[in-house]
Amino acid sequence: MTIVADTYRARRDGWQDEAACRDSDIELFFPTDGERGPLRADRERAAKSVCAACPVRLPCLDYALAYGETHGIWGGLTEEERATERRRRRRAAGG
Repeated sequence: MTIVADTYRARRDGWQDEAACRDSDIELFFPTDGERGPLRADRERAAKSVCAACPVRLPCLDYALAYGETHGIWGGLTEEERATERRRRRRAAGG
């Protein structure tokens, strides 16, 4: 369990109860220290496959963007992908 995972569990907005990942090992969605290369890519691919079929993928992504989650897979996006999405949304909003 990580600090991020503990924080995630503490902030419950209701949509999490419908999440496809609710019974998954949370470590699937968060990298371990020093994880790189094929191991990281395989874990991210597996996590994203769970997200792809999730009925609350968009609320999850919105949550991660609103709370500035900087670690793990949220709403089917990695940290880097969320940073890109955050910039895209700012530009679209005129900021």
